[in-house]
Amino acid sequence: MAEKSQEAGQREPGAQNQVIWFEGGAEHRALWRSEGGAPPPKRVAIADDKLAADAAYKLACEGTALLWRGDYQNARQLLQALARRIDKKNERKPRKAVTPSEAFHAHRQAQVQRARILGMLLLPCDADYRIPLRRAPDVQQACVAAWGPGGQHASLVALRELLGLIGAHEWRKKGVDIPALGARIHPHYGVFSPVRGEYLELVAQAPLPASARTRAFDIGAGTGVLAALLAKRGVEHVVATELQPRALACARENIANLGLSGQVEVIEVDMFPPGRATLIVCNPPWVPARANSPLDHAVFDPDSRMLAGFLNGLAAHLEPDGEGWLILSDLAEHLGLRTRDELLARIETAGLKVLGKLDIKPQHPRSIDAADPLHAARAAEVTSLWRLALR
Repeated sequence: MAEKSQEAGQREPGAQNQVIWFEGGAEHRALWRSEGGAPPPKRVAIADDKLAADAAYKLACEGTALLWRGDYQNARQLLQALARRIDKKNERKPRKAVTPSEAFHAHRQAQVQRARILGMLLLPCDADYRIPLRRAPDVQQACVAAWGPGGQHASLVALRELLGLIGAHEWRKKGVDIPALGARIHPHYGVFSPVRGEYLELVAQAPLPASARTRAFDIGAGTGVLAALLAKRGVEHVVATELQPRALACARENIANLGLSGQVEVIEVDMFPPGRATLIVCNPPWVPARANSPLDHAVFDPDSRMLAGFLNGLAAHLEPDGEGWLILSDLAEHLGLRTRDELLARIETAGLKVLGKLDIKPQHPRSIDAADPLHAARAAEVTSLWRLALR
């Protein structure tokens, strides 16, 4: 059952991160948490186990958030029911013959709409990150890992985002096995996880430049996995750069856990550190498209900004006999978002030449999933390590 919703009204200055709703005849306020960057909902209805899935779907589609007061497990079942309704509606839409680029943008638009609707089912969260609902799990450790210590105020969070946060925490505890390291990497929430291991194989197998064993740079360290691989291959000093706070903490923790702190230095800097190196490695986001949320930045590189920054900065930081290793998928080419000629032109304009290229086919499940809307592009995808040098 859902109580009649009311407009949140005009928010006070400085209260942009609050949700305001009416319940039991009184106004209530709570902090709004959204790692996906969704704005606080303007309309909120109180919902519980009596609310039918069809009614919930209608309210969510209309932009009314549902603040759940029922059983936690029933909320999870309702979320699944909403997802089934969204997917069924999308299946009924007639598919027109479109270009790969149009298919990509239509797919992303559908993903955004799906996330918006599913993000309308909200859970209350006490100041200490306890969920005051029947059969709710203990999520305190996961919340502290993602958000930091609890504060003084209760908050609201979309169940969909909370489930993602819990799943990410389990990945962090379990870790991702990296055969090339003979160890596990533990990704933090919001940091790109190296689950697609094919590009790591390229870094493990590429021939090291003769003089590269002294000093190397890893640009955009993420979890620190590439810096760790270089250290394992015998590079004496690796400087790994990162700007995102979560990634900085993640890389430093992984490097310390692997016992590589004496070889790998993780520093907070945008792109290149001071000085030069004989090997500079970068694995930029592979798809040149706008990120729909802060969590998308590890996958999407708007206007190829990081790719261009790496290529254009190599000449100023690479030793004359050094190599720059660019790790890049050609998925964007198959989606019509970037051409091979454009990539080669960027390399030439930056004063670089291609020494060689190592290729590998993707091994993830979606590459063989014919039901994936982008299956044709994923099936043709190749990941490459481009070996670049100064011209």
